[in-house]
Formats: sequence, structure tokens, C-alpha cells
Amino acid sequence: MHLPTAVWVRETIIENGYGQGYFLMGEGDRLEWYTSRRRALIPLDERFRYPKSLQRLLNQNRFQVAINRNFEAVVAGCAARPKTWITPRLQELYYLLHATGWAVSFETWQGDELAGGILGIVIGGAFIGESMFYRIPDGSKVAMVKLVEHLRRRGFLLFDAQLQNPHLERFGAYVVSDREYRQLLAQAIRKPCQFL
Repeated sequence: MHLPTAVWVRETIIENGYGQGYFLMGEGDRLEWYTSRRRALIPLDERFRYPKSLQRLLNQNRFQVAINRNFEAVVAGCAARPKTWITPRLQELYYLLHATGWAVSFETWQGDELAGGILGIVIGGAFIGESMFYRIPDGSKVAMVKLVEHLRRRGFLLFDAQLQNPHLERFGAYVVSDREYRQLLAQAIRKPCQFL
């Protein structure tokens, strides 16, 4: 058996998977494609919000931001929970996506300690958030705010959070239909944006 090539990754995983509105989840030794009739998006405009207490924390500059400083640790952090869909096999695929330039980690650090991070897939002007975690309280919240600022500066059109939850709602996450999502995704992936 030979290793997947960059062309296989682009065509099979990116163009025919994420680029069509699907996302991967692991179950045991299998990887399955999923989609959602109600897709959660993080706004990249004035609808994005966060608690005032978080603004005070941001003003203190307790965390430093980095991109891909320790991608493997972010994947491990996202997978480290009692019940996870980020199985060892999916972790290996994330490493391959990272090696071929599609998967990134947006991280917060406190000194030499990884505080939190967001794992995502970047296609054109679309950031597809796969998972997030924290080791130090508020590490992932600061990462979310700083990531939105970064995506705005880089001209991204879409921040896909996949599934809505109360935590994301606090940041202004809203839900669109699958049809609307696919239209937005198609527009976003055609926009040539540079994440790094």
C-alpha cells in the first residue's frame, strides 16, 4: 500500500468532500462523511460578539497567538475528551491534510504552554472549523476572537462552525440551511485568500 498523494488529498478529501459541504467524523476504525441541514456559521461582520469579561482579558494580553506552532498538540488537545469523534485514524488524516497545506491550527500560548487552539481546514476564502479545545481557561475563547480578526484581515468570506451549540451562540453564531451554506461555500472557496 502506498501513501496518499497530494493530488489524492486535493481531489478526494478537499474537492469532493469539504468543498461539497461535507465534514469527516471518525467512528472506530472508520471515517464517515456527514453534512447538516442546519449549518452553524461564525459571523465575520458586526454580528460577531463576545462577553465583556472576555474583552477585559484580551486587554491584559495574557495570551500570545500563533499559527501551526504545534499542530500535533492542537489535534491531540481536540481529541482528548471522554467521547471523541477525532479517532486515531482521523488524526492521521489531519496530519496529512496539514502536510499538504489544507489543515491549520490557530493557537493561543501562555509563555511556553499551549493554552488552547482551533483546528480547521482552509479552502480559498473558507475556514472550516473542525474542533477547538483549551488547557488554560479562556484559551480557546481568545483563540476564537483572534481567529475572527485574522480571517477579517485576510479577506475570508466564511467561517464554518459546522454544528450550533450554546458556546458558539455566545459569539453570534447563526444557522443557515444546507442550500444556503453550499451557495456561500461555493462563493468562498473561489476567493483566493492566504491564511498564513
